[in-house]
Amino acid sequence: MKVAGFSFIRNAIQFDYPIIEAITSVLPLCDEFVIAVGDSDDDTLGLIEAISSDKIRIIRTTWDERARAGGRVLAQETDKALAAISPDVDWAFYIQGDEVLHEQYIPVVREAMQKYLTDKHVEGLLFKYLHFYGSYSYVGDSRRWYRREVRVIRNTGNVVSYKDAQGFRTLDNRKLHVKLIDAYIYHYGWVKPPETQKKRLRNANHFWHTSETIAKADASVEVFDYTQIDSLAHFTETHPAVMQPRVDRLNWPFTFDTSQKRYSPRVRFLTFVEKLTGWRIGEYKNYNL
Repeated sequence: MKVAGFSFIRNAIQFDYPIIEAITSVLPLCDEFVIAVGDSDDDTLGLIEAISSDKIRIIRTTWDERARAGGRVLAQETDKALAAISPDVDWAFYIQGDEVLHEQYIPVVREAMQKYLTDKHVEGLLFKYLHFYGSYSYVGDSRRWYRREVRVIRNTGNVVSYKDAQGFRTLDNRKLHVKLIDAYIYHYGWVKPPETQKKRLRNANHFWHTSETIAKADASVEVFDYTQIDSLAHFTETHPAVMQPRVDRLNWPFTFDTSQKRYSPRVRFLTFVEKLTGWRIGEYKNYNL
């Protein structure tokens, strides 16, 4: 069995992306790792080149400014990295620049890859998610956070990144047939110093909005406040070992009263149903279980 990892990144230093942690967290599973490094305003290239591993292969890319609406450029960059993996790879592990795999799940992922290696009906593996918010001590526990996403795909040459690079589909726009595994991806995109978060969101607006709506989107970032969230829960377990130095460097205060549930009556009812039955009514699923 041969496994490749792949990802993309741009301006990792400027916007404080844990891309080093992301890559190194999945390297134990990979025979190679392809990273598409976009033209940056900082030394992101040097940051990636400094990773001590001969598994890593860097491709230099230029982001298409014309494909910014709806985050389409993110899918394009993902596809560039995916297209560059070796043709004899069986499974491809996609990890974004703010996602990390805890080392406790490496055996789980490897076992699933091996189990379904010859079962061609299984086109991908579906992971559960933990979304950290505000600091490394809180996770989102409301309906606003997606619960699952495909992060391992079979390398058939018939799979491409979908919309804003959140998931994958076949070239003819069919959802992948996947197996849910008991492994989590730790998402750290909402844990940054507040000022850095503002800069990141303002930059992201230019790859999500049209020229007509960018100014309005940027204005909304000026009032960004971590406390404006509907619900959080305390995180009481361990972080991935590769993330611990970053966790130890936490230097901004954030506390949240986890008893607060700022739900509308509709969301309160839907949340009650989900906790009672495990069924998230109206959940978007870009895959077939």
